[in-house]
Amino acid sequence: MALGLSYDGRPWQGWQKQPHKKTVQDQLERALNLFLGHATPTICAGRTDTGVHALDQVVHIDTLVERTPIAWVRGLNRYLHESIRVLWAEPVTDTFHARFSAVSRTYRYIVLNDAVYHPLWVGRAGWFFRPLDIDRMLEARDALIGQHDFSSFRSSQCQAPNPVRTLYSIDIERQGVLVIITLTANAFLHHMVRNIVGSLLQIGCAKQPIAFLADTLAARNRIYAAPTFAADGLYFERVNYPVQLLERPKRSIDKSFDLLNVNF
Repeated sequence: MALGLSYDGRPWQGWQKQPHKKTVQDQLERALNLFLGHATPTICAGRTDTGVHALDQVVHIDTLVERTPIAWVRGLNRYLHESIRVLWAEPVTDTFHARFSAVSRTYRYIVLNDAVYHPLWVGRAGWFFRPLDIDRMLEARDALIGQHDFSSFRSSQCQAPNPVRTLYSIDIERQGVLVIITLTANAFLHHMVRNIVGSLLQIGCAKQPIAFLADTLAARNRIYAAPTFAADGLYFERVNYPVQLLERPKRSIDKSFDLLNVNF
């Protein structure tokens, strides 16, 4: 069974379960235990860090229990904290794997680019008070598109054995005081999105030249990139699979995306 989750990352210390039980995975597995009557391990498409949100996190479980999709949604949501919701449920074959079957992942970063950090965006958007030149950021991003060694943009604690990833696109747009940065890749390294965003912002405010991204990428050393930007504005937006493995209800996903199109 595949489940689609949305969650507000602010109350939780990331996805992956921990002894203190204050993670999204801990909460989901608790709900599954109460709903099904037995322990049920979960596997997600992409582990999120403390404070990072999800619009359409995909999780799969192995179970012999049969329920209708709406019964899975309502039954699990009964036991989940209000900051976590199952949006949809779909049966899948044994060949489906939430992580390894994925062909691409998309993250969205929301930057509140204003002189004052509006209280309704605290924890929901990263704040950057210096004016940003979107054209400079768009010109710089091209250096990262394609298959590269992204060692300069990953955390020093990153455990991935291979730093090579394929970045398909970086879209940057302004919506009033918000700057929306959307990245799609085959997979991401630990802190890769937040490190790229931090570097783009340094270029956007002209503290770094447009060539900064290209030079940092070529260095293959984390010390050359900008500081890791805040987790607040990062959303795990979507993970794509071959349609023959998973075709989820589009209505629920679109509804989640619309929630971000708000400008105070």
